[in-house]
Amino acid sequence: MPATDSTPPDDRAVLLLRLAGPLQSWGDRSAFNRRDTTPQPTKSGVVGLLAAAAGRPREADLTDLVGLRLGVRVDQPGTLLRDYHTVSDYRGLPLPQAGVNAKGIQKPTSPSKHTHVTHRYYLQDAVFLVAVEGPAELVTVLGEAVTHPAFPLALGRRSCTPTQPLSLGVRRGTPLETALAEEPWQANEQTRKAYERQAKRGQAPRRTDRVDLAASFDDPHGDDTCQDVPLSFDPRRRGFSSRKVRHEWLSVPTGLRAAVPTEPPADGGHDPFALLGW
Repeated sequence: MPATDSTPPDDRAVLLLRLAGPLQSWGDRSAFNRRDTTPQPTKSGVVGLLAAAAGRPREADLTDLVGLRLGVRVDQPGTLLRDYHTVSDYRGLPLPQAGVNAKGIQKPTSPSKHTHVTHRYYLQDAVFLVAVEGPAELVTVLGEAVTHPAFPLALGRRSCTPTQPLSLGVRRGTPLETALAEEPWQANEQTRKAYERQAKRGQAPRRTDRVDLAASFDDPHGDDTCQDVPLSFDPRRRGFSSRKVRHEWLSVPTGLRAAVPTEPPADGGHDPFALLGW
């Protein structure tokens, strides 16, 4: 568990990041042949993104980044994609195994294995609003780094590139929870229109100018635990610690006008496409 940040409230700031893209993957307990993803960004993934933006090498100290307080809002959960992989040596040679010999060279598989099957999981078309809170000076520097990153940025894996805008700016004098609650809904246009159509059919809240979104926050008194706090990204001594998390719902402005549901048909008919959001 990282140490509690004792920076006075007046010297703190919040950086808002919009994490969206065709694919995202946030692993927290992956093995080689099965690479899972959590339903939302992990702290290790966000810290890694910030470290890459700031140009920090893998061996760099992460104490200041780990000490940032994290909040995640799920604006669009996306859907799960399983990607089927096969791995082979292009020379047609047997694949090596994980074990190494006395010289540090990987041993060949026995019996010989020429193809290895792996399963990798991704989130498709997901959108998250991530907030990191900490000392204003550090947060401001990180905000500038995300806008002009030193290294390419990714959403959990190198192949998962983010769409723009990535940074929504730095908020000074605003608590993390308030910043997440006040920032407008970041879902894509298709999702927003579907929500508006559901409201007109009476399948969504009457006030379509607001939407309830799930959110989670770093909280030492939270009732959930995540094992995703990075101690080091050094390949020779990677390690993770845990953090306490609190979950709640936020009422967020949508940018849509309040809609009045239409009256149901007098004959009691129904729309079979309503459940699909069409």
